[in-house]
Formats: sequence, structure tokens, C-alpha cells
Amino acid sequence: MTATILAVNCNTDAAMTAAIAAIGQAAASAGTSVVGVTPAWGPASAEGYVESLVTAAAVMDAVASHTAPFDAVVMAGFGEHGREGMRQLVRQPVVDITEAAVFAACLLGHRFGIVTTVDAAVAGIHDSLATMGMSGRCRSVRAAEVHVSAIADDVARTADALEATGRAVLADGADVLVLGCAGFAGLDAELERRLGVPVVDGVAAAVRFAEGLIALGKRTSTAGPYAPPRAGKAWRGPRLGALHAFT
Repeated sequence: MTATILAVNCNTDAAMTAAIAAIGQAAASAGTSVVGVTPAWGPASAEGYVESLVTAAAVMDAVASHTAPFDAVVMAGFGEHGREGMRQLVRQPVVDITEAAVFAACLLGHRFGIVTTVDAAVAGIHDSLATMGMSGRCRSVRAAEVHVSAIADDVARTADALEATGRAVLADGADVLVLGCAGFAGLDAELERRLGVPVVDGVAAAVRFAEGLIALGKRTSTAGPYAPPRAGKAWRGPRLGALHAFT
């Protein structure tokens, strides 16, 4: 199988986009190309409701403006808004790293817990879990108090913070740990070694789920709320990229 998967960063940090794409490519099968996409506008990191809602539109704009063919979209913003809009925008499968990580965790244990960046991100993650109907399987969501922009500054310190927070999440009753930020991608193996439980990286999981949907020949349903927006509707101001190409 040959396929192209867009891994869309939720922020404008191009270095983080490259790191996300590299992790996704390492998890992909032979023949799959993972292409990193950085929004043209928006915040350098998404931490909290305002930035999350802004990045939702920026991410959709980035995909709508992408002119080369692709087979699936991986949305690499953990707990961020926009996945429902993206599924209405494109017919190719859309896999959110939040959903992918949580679904994988539910196949590996009884209850999962999430370690994320800062406290401002926690509420949005709980909202995302509720929307996907997975709140009942989650024991806790805790912040390691590592800002997105500081993750790569000292990876060893980041890993130590995740370990300490992960131990607290396990004490809350989780038996699988989920990394609650795409910037944490690649630290799952080290944390598994330290904590002795499965640790799920959403980027790798999302790429694998996307490959499965591509191989099955599935596309997003148009029978419900993901039907394309009504063509010809008047818009005031700029429209999302090449939105007309998908409607």
C-alpha cells in the first residue's frame, strides 16, 4: 500500500511540526509518507480555550490550502478543537491524536490516565473525552507543568516531569498512560521503562489508525453532520483556504 498522510501541527512551530512528522514516519508502514503541515497563522503553542479555538480554524485552513493529493489527515493537537469541522471539510479519514491514543489505551488496559502540558489544557482534554464518549474510562488528567515551548529545551527534565506526573496518574487508578501532547511524542518507550505500564503516544497511534482506514478503503460519512457545507452560501471576509474544492 502506498499512502500519504498529512500530520497537521496545531501550532505554528515548524520545528515541532518536523518532529511530529518524523515520529509519525517512524511508526508508518513501508510505502506510507507522512507529511508535516504547519498552519500559516495562529499561536506558537496552544494552551487553553482561546488558542485552541483559533488553531482549529488555522488547522482547517492549512489542510484546505494543501494542493497535493493526500489519503488521510492526522490532527496532531491533543485535546484541541476542530476534528468535527475537519471531518466536514474533507472526505479522507481524519484521525485526531486524542481519539487515537485513548482508543489504543482502551485496548491495552481497563482505565487510562493522561499526562499533559499545563493546567490550562486540562479542561479542554476533559471536554474532548466527553465528546468522544470516553470520560468513563479515564481516571485522571494531570498537567506536568511543562509548557509546549519548553518541551524540547531539556528533554531529560521533560521526561522526569512526565514520570512524576505519570506516577500520580497511576496512583489515581489508571493502568495505561496516555501522553497528552504531540510534543511528547517519542518519550513513550522511556516512560514505559520507568513506569512499567503501557504508555501511548497519540501521533504514532493516529498514523497506524489512519493507515488501517486507508487500507480498508473507508471515507468519512456524508449521511450526518459531516456532510459538506452547503455550496454557494455567502461568506463575508476570507474563506478557509480552498474550501470550495471540498464542497
